[in-house]
Amino acid sequence: MIYPLLWMVSATFKDNSEIFAGIGLWIKNPTLEGYRNALNNFGGSINILQAMLNTYSYVLPRSSARWSPPALHLRLWPFRLPGPEDPVQHHAGHLFLPQVVLNVPQFLLYTKFGWVNSPFYLAIWVHTAFATETYFVYQLVQFMRNVPRDLDEAAAIDGCNSFQTLYKVIVPMLMPALVSCALFQFMWSCNDFMGPCFTCRPLQSTPCPCSSSCPWTVIPALPGTVSWPCP
Repeated sequence: MIYPLLWMVSATFKDNSEIFAGIGLWIKNPTLEGYRNALNNFGGSINILQAMLNTYSYVLPRSSARWSPPALHLRLWPFRLPGPEDPVQHHAGHLFLPQVVLNVPQFLLYTKFGWVNSPFYLAIWVHTAFATETYFVYQLVQFMRNVPRDLDEAAAIDGCNSFQTLYKVIVPMLMPALVSCALFQFMWSCNDFMGPCFTCRPLQSTPCPCSSSCPWTVIPALPGTVSWPCP
Protein backbone atom coordinates (compact mmCIF):
# COMPACT_ATOMS: atom_id res chain seq x y z
CA MET A 1 0.00 0.00 0.00
CA ILE A 2 2.83 2.41 0.83
CA TYR A 3 5.14 1.47 -2.05
CA PRO A 4 3.04 3.08 -4.85
CA LEU A 5 2.93 6.32 -2.88
CA LEU A 6 6.71 6.29 -2.40
CA TRP A 7 7.18 5.52 -6.11
CA MET A 8 4.88 8.40 -7.05
CA VAL A 9 6.98 10.83 -5.00
CA SER A 10 10.27 9.51 -6.37
CA ALA A 11 8.94 9.63 -9.94
CA THR A 12 8.47 13.39 -9.67
CA PHE A 13 12.27 13.73 -9.56
CA LYS A 14 12.88 11.51 -12.64
CA ASP A 15 12.72 12.22 -16.33
CA ASN A 16 10.32 10.29 -18.57
CA SER A 17 12.91 7.81 -19.77
CA GLU A 18 13.84 6.83 -16.22
CA ILE A 19 10.20 6.63 -15.10
CA PHE A 20 9.33 4.03 -17.72
CA ALA A 21 12.62 2.13 -17.34
CA GLY A 22 11.62 0.41 -14.09
CA ILE A 23 9.65 0.50 -10.88
CA GLY A 24 12.53 1.13 -8.49
CA LEU A 25 12.57 3.97 -6.00
CA TRP A 26 16.24 4.84 -6.56
CA ILE A 27 16.73 8.04 -8.59
CA LYS A 28 19.75 7.86 -10.90
CA ASN A 29 19.59 11.37 -12.32
CA PRO A 30 17.53 13.63 -10.03
CA THR A 31 15.84 16.54 -11.79
CA LEU A 32 13.26 19.22 -11.04
CA GLU A 33 12.15 19.46 -14.66
CA GLY A 34 8.79 17.89 -13.85
CA TYR A 35 7.98 20.59 -11.33
CA ARG A 36 9.13 23.33 -13.71
CA ASN A 37 6.94 21.94 -16.47
CA ALA A 38 3.96 21.65 -14.13
CA LEU A 39 4.28 25.26 -12.99
CA ASN A 40 5.15 26.84 -16.33
CA ASN A 41 3.78 24.65 -19.13
CA PHE A 42 0.80 22.86 -17.61
CA GLY A 43 -2.21 23.09 -19.93
CA GLY A 44 -0.68 25.80 -22.06
CA SER A 45 -1.82 29.12 -20.60
CA ILE A 46 -3.31 27.67 -17.40
CA ASN A 47 -1.67 28.90 -14.19
CA ILE A 48 -1.69 25.77 -12.04
CA LEU A 49 -1.12 27.69 -8.80
CA GLN A 50 -4.07 29.96 -9.55
CA ALA A 51 -6.13 26.92 -10.52
CA MET A 52 -5.33 25.24 -7.19
CA LEU A 53 -6.16 28.46 -5.34
CA ASN A 54 -9.50 28.67 -7.13
CA THR A 55 -10.29 25.05 -6.27
CA TYR A 56 -9.39 25.20 -2.60
CA SER A 57 -11.19 28.53 -2.15
CA TYR A 58 -14.46 26.58 -2.27
CA VAL A 59 -13.25 23.09 -1.31
CA LEU A 60 -12.10 24.20 2.16
CA PRO A 61 -15.40 25.97 3.01
CA ARG A 62 -17.33 22.91 1.84
CA SER A 63 -15.20 20.62 4.01
CA SER A 64 -15.44 22.85 7.08
CA ALA A 65 -19.22 23.10 6.64
CA ARG A 66 -19.44 19.51 7.85
CA TRP A 67 -18.86 20.88 11.35
CA SER A 68 -21.82 23.27 11.27
CA PRO A 69 -24.60 22.96 13.89
CA PRO A 70 -27.35 22.03 11.37
CA ALA A 71 -25.35 18.96 10.37
CA LEU A 72 -25.03 17.80 13.99
CA HIS A 73 -28.27 18.84 15.70
CA LEU A 74 -30.24 15.71 14.78
CA ARG A 75 -29.14 13.97 17.96
CA LEU A 76 -30.11 16.51 20.60
CA TRP A 77 -32.82 18.75 19.21
CA PRO A 78 -35.14 19.00 22.26
CA PHE A 79 -38.41 19.47 20.37
CA ARG A 80 -40.13 16.66 18.48
CA LEU A 81 -41.65 17.85 15.22
CA PRO A 82 -44.98 16.39 14.13
CA GLY A 83 -44.62 13.64 11.57
CA PRO A 84 -42.78 10.36 11.26
CA GLU A 85 -40.73 9.14 14.17
CA ASP A 86 -37.55 8.84 12.13
CA PRO A 87 -37.39 11.61 9.49
CA VAL A 88 -33.88 10.47 8.57
CA GLN A 89 -35.39 7.55 6.66
CA HIS A 90 -37.37 9.96 4.49
CA HIS A 91 -34.32 12.19 4.13
CA ALA A 92 -32.34 9.16 2.95
CA GLY A 93 -34.79 8.85 0.07
CA HIS A 94 -32.94 11.74 -1.56
CA LEU A 95 -30.10 9.31 -2.28
CA PHE A 96 -32.25 7.88 -5.08
CA LEU A 97 -32.22 11.23 -6.89
CA PRO A 98 -29.23 11.49 -9.24
CA GLN A 99 -27.44 14.82 -9.23
CA VAL A 100 -28.13 15.31 -12.94
CA VAL A 101 -31.85 15.63 -12.09
CA LEU A 102 -31.11 18.38 -9.56
CA ASN A 103 -28.75 20.46 -11.70
CA VAL A 104 -31.40 22.53 -13.50
CA PRO A 105 -33.61 23.42 -10.48
CA GLN A 106 -30.54 24.17 -8.39
CA PHE A 107 -29.15 26.39 -11.14
CA LEU A 108 -32.46 28.31 -11.38
CA LEU A 109 -32.57 28.71 -7.60
CA TYR A 110 -28.98 29.93 -7.36
CA THR A 111 -29.63 32.34 -10.23
CA LYS A 112 -32.49 33.93 -8.28
CA PHE A 113 -30.22 34.20 -5.24
CA GLY A 114 -27.56 35.90 -7.37
CA TRP A 115 -25.00 33.22 -6.54
CA VAL A 116 -24.10 32.21 -10.10
CA ASN A 117 -20.63 33.50 -11.02
CA SER A 118 -20.17 34.71 -7.44
CA PRO A 119 -16.53 35.60 -6.71
CA PHE A 120 -16.92 33.68 -3.43
CA TYR A 121 -18.39 30.54 -5.10
CA LEU A 122 -21.51 30.77 -2.92
CA ALA A 123 -23.50 28.33 -5.05
CA ILE A 124 -20.93 25.59 -4.43
CA TRP A 125 -20.43 25.61 -0.68
CA VAL A 126 -23.14 27.58 1.18
CA HIS A 127 -25.78 24.84 0.97
CA THR A 128 -23.44 22.29 2.53
CA ALA A 129 -23.64 24.16 5.86
CA PHE A 130 -27.33 23.22 6.18
CA ALA A 131 -27.10 19.42 6.09
CA THR A 132 -28.31 19.15 2.50
CA GLU A 133 -26.09 16.21 1.57
CA THR A 134 -27.93 13.08 2.59
CA TYR A 135 -24.95 10.73 2.69
CA PHE A 136 -23.16 12.71 5.41
CA VAL A 137 -26.33 13.18 7.45
CA TYR A 138 -27.00 9.44 7.30
CA GLN A 139 -23.40 8.62 8.25
CA LEU A 140 -23.46 10.94 11.27
CA VAL A 141 -26.86 9.73 12.43
CA GLN A 142 -25.81 6.08 12.19
CA PHE A 143 -22.67 6.84 14.20
CA MET A 144 -24.62 8.80 16.82
CA ARG A 145 -27.05 5.91 17.30
CA ASN A 146 -24.16 3.95 18.79
CA VAL A 147 -23.50 6.63 21.42
CA PRO A 148 -25.29 5.68 24.67
CA ARG A 149 -28.15 7.92 25.73
CA ASP A 150 -26.87 7.60 29.29
CA LEU A 151 -24.23 10.20 28.42
CA ASP A 152 -26.96 12.70 27.55
CA GLU A 153 -28.71 12.08 30.85
CA ALA A 154 -25.45 12.36 32.81
CA ALA A 155 -24.67 15.68 31.11
CA ALA A 156 -28.17 16.97 31.90
CA ILE A 157 -27.72 16.00 35.58
CA ASP A 158 -24.47 17.99 35.58
CA GLY A 159 -26.34 21.05 34.33
CA CYS A 160 -25.61 20.99 30.58
CA ASN A 161 -28.25 22.15 28.16
CA SER A 162 -28.78 20.49 24.76
CA PHE A 163 -26.10 22.43 22.91
CA GLN A 164 -23.55 22.09 25.72
CA THR A 165 -24.14 18.34 25.69
CA LEU A 166 -23.68 18.33 21.93
CA TYR A 167 -20.35 20.15 21.82
CA LYS A 168 -18.81 18.98 25.08
CA VAL A 169 -19.90 15.33 25.12
CA ILE A 170 -21.18 14.13 21.76
CA VAL A 171 -18.90 15.99 19.32
CA PRO A 172 -15.64 14.68 20.88
CA MET A 173 -17.00 11.15 20.39
CA LEU A 174 -17.99 11.99 16.82
CA MET A 175 -14.47 12.88 15.72
CA PRO A 176 -13.94 9.69 13.62
CA ALA A 177 -17.20 10.26 11.74
CA LEU A 178 -16.58 14.00 11.33
CA VAL A 179 -13.07 13.45 9.99
CA SER A 180 -14.40 10.84 7.57
CA CYS A 181 -17.09 13.24 6.33
CA ALA A 182 -14.54 16.03 5.92
CA LEU A 183 -12.15 13.79 3.97
CA PHE A 184 -14.89 12.50 1.68
CA GLN A 185 -16.16 16.03 1.11
CA PHE A 186 -12.65 17.26 0.37
CA MET A 187 -11.96 14.54 -2.20
CA TRP A 188 -15.37 14.75 -3.85
CA SER A 189 -15.22 18.53 -4.04
CA CYS A 190 -11.79 18.42 -5.68
CA ASN A 191 -13.12 15.95 -8.26
CA ASP A 192 -16.38 17.80 -8.84
CA PHE A 193 -16.66 19.09 -12.39
CA MET A 194 -20.34 19.71 -13.08
CA GLY A 195 -21.02 21.94 -10.07
CA PRO A 196 -18.36 24.58 -10.78
CA CYS A 197 -19.01 24.34 -14.53
CA PHE A 198 -22.69 25.27 -14.16
CA THR A 199 -22.35 27.87 -11.41
CA CYS A 200 -19.06 29.53 -12.42
CA ARG A 201 -19.55 29.91 -16.15
CA PRO A 202 -17.10 31.91 -18.28
CA LEU A 203 -18.26 35.08 -19.94
CA GLN A 204 -19.29 35.00 -23.60
CA SER A 205 -16.23 37.03 -24.54
CA THR A 206 -13.93 34.53 -22.79
CA PRO A 207 -12.70 31.50 -24.77
CA CYS A 208 -13.81 28.28 -23.12
CA PRO A 209 -10.70 26.90 -21.33
CA CYS A 210 -12.06 23.34 -21.31
CA SER A 211 -13.16 22.94 -24.92
CA SER A 212 -12.85 19.16 -24.93
CA SER A 213 -14.69 18.52 -21.67
CA CYS A 214 -17.13 21.41 -21.21
CA PRO A 215 -20.70 19.98 -21.23
CA TRP A 216 -21.83 22.83 -23.46
CA THR A 217 -19.60 21.45 -26.24
CA VAL A 218 -19.61 17.75 -25.40
CA ILE A 219 -23.42 17.40 -25.47
CA PRO A 220 -24.35 17.06 -29.16
CA ALA A 221 -26.93 19.45 -30.52
CA LEU A 222 -30.36 18.00 -31.26
CA PRO A 223 -31.21 17.33 -34.90
CA GLY A 224 -32.27 20.49 -36.64
CA THR A 225 -30.80 22.80 -34.02
CA VAL A 226 -27.60 24.78 -33.88
CA SER A 227 -24.64 23.81 -31.73
CA TRP A 228 -24.69 25.01 -28.15
CA PRO A 229 -22.17 27.80 -27.54
CA CYS A 230 -20.14 27.86 -24.37
CA PRO A 231 -21.96 30.39 -22.11
